[in-house]
Amino acid sequence: MDKKKKERGKGIHSISFRSLFGIILLLLVFAFIVCLIGLNLFSNTVMNLYADGAFQTAEAGALLVNPDRIDEYSASEGKTAEYRGIWNKMDRLCNTSGVTFVYVILPDLSDYEHITFLFSTMNQNSSYTHYEFGYYRETTNEEYMEKYRLLMEGNSDREFVIRNKGYIETDSHITAMIPLKDSTRKPRAILCVQRQLDALAKIRRDYLIRIILVFVILTGIVIIIQAVYLHKMLLKPIQTITDEAARFAEENVREGTKLTEQIRNRDEIGKLAGAVDRMEEQVQEYVSNLTKATAEQERISTELGFAARIQADMLPSNYPAFPDRPEFDLHASMDPAKEVGGDFYDFFLIDSDHLCLVIADVSGKGVPAALFMMATMIILTNYTKMSVSPAKILEMTNKDICAHNKEDMFVTIWIGILEISTGKLTASNAGHEYPVLKKPDGCFELLKDKHGFVIGGFEDSVYKDYELQLEPGSKLFVYTDGVPEAMNGGREQFGTERMLEALNENPDASPQELLRNVRASVDRFVRDAEQFDDLTMLGLEIRRRP
Repeated sequence: MDKKKKERGKGIHSISFRSLFGIILLLLVFAFIVCLIGLNLFSNTVMNLYADGAFQTAEAGALLVNPDRIDEYSASEGKTAEYRGIWNKMDRLCNTSGVTFVYVILPDLSDYEHITFLFSTMNQNSSYTHYEFGYYRETTNEEYMEKYRLLMEGNSDREFVIRNKGYIETDSHITAMIPLKDSTRKPRAILCVQRQLDALAKIRRDYLIRIILVFVILTGIVIIIQAVYLHKMLLKPIQTITDEAARFAEENVREGTKLTEQIRNRDEIGKLAGAVDRMEEQVQEYVSNLTKATAEQERISTELGFAARIQADMLPSNYPAFPDRPEFDLHASMDPAKEVGGDFYDFFLIDSDHLCLVIADVSGKGVPAALFMMATMIILTNYTKMSVSPAKILEMTNKDICAHNKEDMFVTIWIGILEISTGKLTASNAGHEYPVLKKPDGCFELLKDKHGFVIGGFEDSVYKDYELQLEPGSKLFVYTDGVPEAMNGGREQFGTERMLEALNENPDASPQELLRNVRASVDRFVRDAEQFDDLTMLGLEIRRRP
């Protein structure tokens, strides 16, 4: 027994592994997206600061040069005292501002394909050399040519170029350019400031390392907390119930400590533990009765009676269901074709503003369908509380069912989540019957929504959400195929048209009366014929906004 317990708790198909793996994957995706966005914003911010610093240096350099004397500077060939004085000040500016180059150029105005250096200073900590007065060279590329054209033709007062490493022969740098205008506001030359990007790269690298480190630590903390929480609130109780069910199946003897004494959960897990306790009590009672029974029919009736009571305990049956919520009214019923059935319904508040509605039909009838129904109901209800869409709930439920569906059973499900404050209903359909909708001051009409594949068919099935706007006075009716497929003695089906007629006999009736009207119409139609299938219905009425 202990060896089997360990085997059940291991493997990639266990709930523990898949839950933690899903959490880790989501956190990694989230961390990657946040890091990418943060790095981009950080890089742009720092780059703007770099550019502003370069332009400030350029504007300071522009104050050193008199654009009206550009021709005289050119004619002096850099040999006058005035030229040397300007060059020395520009050199000090270059070395004190932390930039790499500060230079003044005269572009060839005919085609901008060549430039002549008028002033050229270099930071003494740089490994590069400055250009001598009058140095003539080709323009670096077409981008620079266009920038020079904009500046010299008066179409721009500042331009900016980023040069990335690997694209040119020098290290990555930025170049800020401004025109030098004479007293007539005519551009005479261009002052350029070059600043290396190595410091920016180091800042960005350090930022990325820090943010990754923070996310790794936070991810580890979240994983540990979530793992402990899942183990305590979900995985351990489920494992305890599984072990007890397996033990009871082998030994057929109840232990002294009940599951409800070991599991204090007040959610569906607690309900399942209570149901298993009752099942063990009832099974033992059944075994005791079985030894005294003399007829096979008594044994079958006793077994099915226990199962019917367990199934009834799992379905909501107290009405009015939410007496303190005047915004809506609802009613549901389930009449199995045999002692137990494969249909089920459920409704509950996810939170104060969201009401979940579920109706489903398991393939087959009797005890196997009822057991499959209970398992599906518990799995689907647990995923509903994860605050995800109906389609996602169906997708996760389908994966869990397919992973343990050795008998190849399936179930059709319609699930809807109503936002009470707005009346918006988000729903998804896994191969179930079309819902019926009544708008205010209208009549009941069939809503042919899009169907996904049945639950338990294919593990990779995808489901889609759709939305309905329910205004005060709107009503919704959902059902299983036992209603339209009910047969009379002549093997004729009741059909959706008769169902719509029954609903529209009194469309303003309460949900309870609507269900009673439909059932009465079915009974009149089938008369003495045996009930062919489980007959389950759920009605909802929107009364007012909060």
